[in-house]
Amino acid sequence: METLNRSTPPPTVPAEDVARIVEHLFRHEAGKMVATLTRIFGLEHWSLAEDVVQEALARALQTWPFYGVPRNPSAWIMRAARNRALDVVRRERVFRDKEAEIVRVMERPPTAPEAGVFAEDQLADDRLGMMFVCCHPMLAPEAQVALALNTLCGFSITEISRAFLTTEAAIAKRLTRAKQRLRQARIPFAIPSGAELAQRLESVLRSLYLLFNEGYKASGGEKLVREDVCQEAIRLVELLAQHPAGNQPKTHALLALMLLNAARLPSRVDEEGNLLRLQEQDRTRWDQGQIARGLAHLAQSAAGDDLTEYHLQAAIAACHCVAPDYAATDWSRILVLYDHLVRFDPSPIVALNRAIVIARLHGPQAALAEVAAIPGRAKLESYYLFHAALGEFEAQRDAPRAAAGHFRRSLALAETQSERRFLSHRLQACEAQATLGAAAGGEGV
Repeated sequence: METLNRSTPPPTVPAEDVARIVEHLFRHEAGKMVATLTRIFGLEHWSLAEDVVQEALARALQTWPFYGVPRNPSAWIMRAARNRALDVVRRERVFRDKEAEIVRVMERPPTAPEAGVFAEDQLADDRLGMMFVCCHPMLAPEAQVALALNTLCGFSITEISRAFLTTEAAIAKRLTRAKQRLRQARIPFAIPSGAELAQRLESVLRSLYLLFNEGYKASGGEKLVREDVCQEAIRLVELLAQHPAGNQPKTHALLALMLLNAARLPSRVDEEGNLLRLQEQDRTRWDQGQIARGLAHLAQSAAGDDLTEYHLQAAIAACHCVAPDYAATDWSRILVLYDHLVRFDPSPIVALNRAIVIARLHGPQAALAEVAAIPGRAKLESYYLFHAALGEFEAQRDAPRAAAGHFRRSLALAETQSERRFLSHRLQACEAQATLGAAAGGEGV
């Protein structure tokens, strides 16, 4: 283990301060360390890399309160984890296969305790290599996202299970099986090139897109928004965009989409965690710095002839971000973008979003007609936002009883507490309006 290189004993550090530092390292540095150790010791030692990093973090919690926090905590953890991994691997026959690489790493000239063990560019490349491993197309999308959350973002099995509304045992089994498949297939720990890069990059971008969406609109739990998940997804795409292998228009388009949507996160819920619709949000709380970065990456994505659904979704997000208020939003432009998007992704959900824009431009009756014409509409019956949208359309055409029926169905399907509170309020408002209409002798429909 590394110790502080000081002539006088360092001051003790409160355990709660050490815990905060270690938590930060776990969230933001552990993924880099696991990636580098896995590259050095081989994919067959992936679990070992995770274990030794966890051991080093645990040792830090035990020793730093008494011996002080090193000047470079990350380097301390990395050295401790590397040395422990080396002790284990030396006892295995496979060590001979990796001996040259391991010796090369271990015999580097000694550095000061506060110096980093590996150069930042090497750590970045290793994290990218791990990204391409986690998001290999041979794995199902849900397994890719689970691996990315666990290995690259430092999310625990408990956190992942809550995000995907399943048990910890199911997530643990999913992660174990995914790693086993990758090992058995002898997937190389490397950033692919040539024709393989295009296929693998598409899988990586899709996985990171799903990762961001899970943070932007959580699948369940108390919170609608998991900003930490969104920011991790942004960091990973930024890393990808800075590397020659990922510096492509579609990568910049996805990064633009994430930044523009993340800029609005502070205003998506109120102080009590209640969902706020776009027209109710305080636009002064939108992050103008992120919007500027998003628009810059959207401009970079225009290079060449490449056009993807990420380009179109980012352009839609940009229309919202540059509008000074809800009424000034360029809904006609957004509808044109959705017309293109449905050709890229003819899913019922995209068609539903397009219908919501039509309601804004041409009224609720036109929107209801569009919904009735959606191919595969039956697939939306279990989607709570489908019934919420129908409820809004019916409310807009002064049919509160019909609207209440849709909101009631949506409420039964919603998972997060924030959404359930919002839908409950909308349901109560429509029921009250229907009662008033009936008492006044109207239809109250």
